[in-house]
Amino acid sequence: MADDYDLPKGALMAGKKGLVMGVANRNSIAWGIASQFAAQGARLALAYMAANEKRVRPLGESIGAEVFTPFDATSDESMEAAFQVVAGAFGSIDFLVHAIAYADREQIKGSFVDNATRAGFAQALDISVYSFVDTARRAAALMPGGGALITLTYLGSERAIPNYNTMGVAKAALEAAVRYVARDLGPRGIRVNAISAGAMRTLSLAGISGGRGMLAQGRAMSALKEDTSMEGVAGCALWLASDLGRSTTGEVVHVDAGFHMMGLPGEEDSSSPA
Repeated sequence: MADDYDLPKGALMAGKKGLVMGVANRNSIAWGIASQFAAQGARLALAYMAANEKRVRPLGESIGAEVFTPFDATSDESMEAAFQVVAGAFGSIDFLVHAIAYADREQIKGSFVDNATRAGFAQALDISVYSFVDTARRAAALMPGGGALITLTYLGSERAIPNYNTMGVAKAALEAAVRYVARDLGPRGIRVNAISAGAMRTLSLAGISGGRGMLAQGRAMSALKEDTSMEGVAGCALWLASDLGRSTTGEVVHVDAGFHMMGLPGEEDSSSPA
């Protein structure tokens, strides 16, 4: 339910229609963003992996989502079908949220050099990066009056994070793609940005060895000494997708309680939290 988060109600997205791709369950960042958009008056379409439909549809119905469609990011035919569903229901859209990423477990543990394989590396870039380029092209065709595209990244794109490995390289490529897509779509009035969220209790984090430690370390070493909040990430997405985000494009916005800009920890931060 949207009430799980402290979401202020308003009308910043009133009259706007859009697609959120990648909701998996109620802990998904994509779900937090969709909930905030709905609370601000947006009309929503949700796209999800077919295996997640039993979880996603009730969630979407609880916030008034109007359109539901499965998709397979590795299939051109599936992506075309999903966007046809959205186009048939809405005609045009004003925003798209891309929350799609995947790397095989062998690609995100231990040594990057030793464990990266040609097939695993290619798969991670296909699903995590090319899917954004693909969705950007398809979404742009439904944005005759301009709009906003948002994708999700992580600090592992900038720093060598333990057990992130191939996904970190994919996120670096995703951030580069954001800049190139922003350049190409800018003349059409389409803004393109990424949110670099801190570690949060999501399915993605659960798949990373030592994920719980990432949460604790992130809290202890952040400037604000707090966890990254769903409200903060959703609020950033609201800014970027709404008219408040005018003139902002090609950016990677960190929402991680200030973790990304900290240097070496002070003495008070050096011990592991209980």
